[in-house]
Amino acid sequence: MHPVLVPTAPAQARAVVATAYGGPEVLQVVPIDPGPPGLGEVLLDVRAAAVNPWDWKSYSGTAGHDPARLPMRLGLEASGVVAEVGPGVRWLAPGDEVVAWPVSGAYASRVVVPEQSCVRRPASLGWAQAAGLLVTGVAAVHALAATGTGSGDVVLVHGGTGGVGRLLVQLAVLRGARVVATGSAASADDLRELGAVPVAYGDGLVERLHALEATVGPVTVAVDTVGTDEALDASVALVADRSRIATLAGFARGTELGILVLGSGRGADPGTQVREAARGQLVELAADGSIEVHVARTYPLEAAAEAHRDSRTGHARGKLVLLP
Repeated sequence: MHPVLVPTAPAQARAVVATAYGGPEVLQVVPIDPGPPGLGEVLLDVRAAAVNPWDWKSYSGTAGHDPARLPMRLGLEASGVVAEVGPGVRWLAPGDEVVAWPVSGAYASRVVVPEQSCVRRPASLGWAQAAGLLVTGVAAVHALAATGTGSGDVVLVHGGTGGVGRLLVQLAVLRGARVVATGSAASADDLRELGAVPVAYGDGLVERLHALEATVGPVTVAVDTVGTDEALDASVALVADRSRIATLAGFARGTELGILVLGSGRGADPGTQVREAARGQLVELAADGSIEVHVARTYPLEAAAEAHRDSRTGHARGKLVLLP
């Protein structure tokens, strides 16, 4: 007699939550029931979920201390396999492999996401790279579009080895621009490989940038990804047209200086249409090797607190990714 095969139920889904406001010590992995996907939604078996600064800022108290938001699910982007589809889903089916952004609660083994947040994952794009592409990629596209960056421009990128900075450099080069990027002295070779002329941040930055202009030409565009006074002061010192200076981090100071303030901060341009339209293009560019998502380190879901400690140092030089 042949044995009777009994289907096994899927393992209990898990998710990372912040149980209080504070530091990474408030994070816990808890069992969850994601429930069935609703109208226009899919249930995703998560293969990878990327860490972004907003993930740890959201429970740090930066955005307030509303107790009604606790326990707080975390994670904005993921890659995974469609497990179920809800009513009204038109383009996806169980088994499809996708990249998803925006996601609410991506730090999980299973999560429900809108179909419209998903782009099919090409086989040439690894799970971790796919998960770490869209948050930083759409921000980079938004900055280049808002500043009108194109062929012939000389672009100054502050924070060239960060998640957004790395993609800014690569995408600006693809647009035909010359790129100068700031970083630590140890990151110079890394920046050159990305296609940028490196310059060390710190005292004397403006003087070093002026000296570089003799070889690369006058800086015509500046994009700040770090939000420091040094980055903003250097940008306005070199670029006369403040409509071609953008910040993705220095919201308050950027508003005072009259430059473009981009992102999700108060008074910032969210660039919703530009960012959403960029999803498919970014996946194609990453799949054919035109741009690279550098994954600095991966962690199991249970090590989310460690991943956040590493992210908060600001020295990751690439994406940090959780693998449920």
